[in-house]
Amino acid sequence: MEKKSLSDISCKGRRVLMRVDFNVPLDDNGNITNDKRIVEALPSIRTITESGGRLILMSHLGRPKGKVVPELSLAPVAKRLAELLDTQVVMADDCIGTEAMQQALTLQDGDIMLLENLRFHPEEEKNDPEFARELASMGEIYVNDAFGTAHRAHASTEGICHFVQPSVAGRLIEKELKYLGQALDAPERPFVAILGGAKISGKIDVLENLFNKVDTVLIGGAMIFTFFRAQGYAVGKSLVEDDKVELAAHLLQTAREKNITMLLPEDVVAASEFSADARTSTVGVDSIPDDMMGLDIGPQTVDRYSQEILNAKTVVWNGPMGVFEIEAFAHGTIAVAQALADATAKGTISIVGGGDSAAAVMKAGLESGMTHISTGGGASLEFLEGKVLPGIAALND
Repeated sequence: MEKKSLSDISCKGRRVLMRVDFNVPLDDNGNITNDKRIVEALPSIRTITESGGRLILMSHLGRPKGKVVPELSLAPVAKRLAELLDTQVVMADDCIGTEAMQQALTLQDGDIMLLENLRFHPEEEKNDPEFARELASMGEIYVNDAFGTAHRAHASTEGICHFVQPSVAGRLIEKELKYLGQALDAPERPFVAILGGAKISGKIDVLENLFNKVDTVLIGGAMIFTFFRAQGYAVGKSLVEDDKVELAAHLLQTAREKNITMLLPEDVVAASEFSADARTSTVGVDSIPDDMMGLDIGPQTVDRYSQEILNAKTVVWNGPMGVFEIEAFAHGTIAVAQALADATAKGTISIVGGGDSAAAVMKAGLESGMTHISTGGGASLEFLEGKVLPGIAALND
């Protein structure tokens, strides 16, 4: 998707409205516990302010459901942003209205202002045209740098583009489109997809879209058991989507017909119950005891998958291999992350699709070892499904 970006426009002396994703985690005292999303927006912020743009930032935080919830104010974000940039950040009391507009009009070249939580207004998520028009009236240029919300048609992501021109992509969205787009359109081969997670139902569209692009698919997570059931294996107490067994059989058949190598685990780490101190044992996938459930991929599978990853030239990873939040069942996911980092060091392009996969890479301390970690779990998933993301489609080509 060739979209206009910050490189294509001049911001000097103009009010630039930028949608960012400052939906950061807060503790009970309102302190930010992880500022990664703020840091990710800094390249675009600096590009605009250093070129003399007058920057007006807007974001949501949490789920206030269209009401003013003081605990979800963006004030702590304004404070943290000011610290990171070592400059003043004006905090508005609202995201629309006369007062916010007056503050916007008094901005000088290089100044920064942050609007209050967009979702304090129900019109934001409803993509209300009047609300979008009012947001748009504050700026002369619109920039979207919030990939995490690009799959939602909200007033600040899609609606606003109808009222302010130019509408362009920020540095972060530009980077997302470059890596995700390149992987789907012109990947270096062999191209391997690693798909994990609990349910096939969440990954059907990704699988079907990737079947037209990849050479090899590695499957992990609890969804493997629905595939095993389709192959006639007993899976003990493991999670199975009974209504998706036929679909699993169909996907296996499709992979064969398209000549795609679709690998399922050879062994799993099974436990008597879903808990950190459960009794565990490593078993072949054809011999899972009736009273146990599989909660991670086993060592043989780790070796096989690691080999495939190390031989790949492009790898896209979406979804953990097991219940990585529990130490006993994190080995498979961490090992895949390590193999991916090792492959990247040898020149493989590695793309990690947000959400749990990104969390697993962070947990393993390997984020600097990946080519690209997506900032949007849901958005990257929909991109891999081949869906149009409204927040990106609305930007100028």
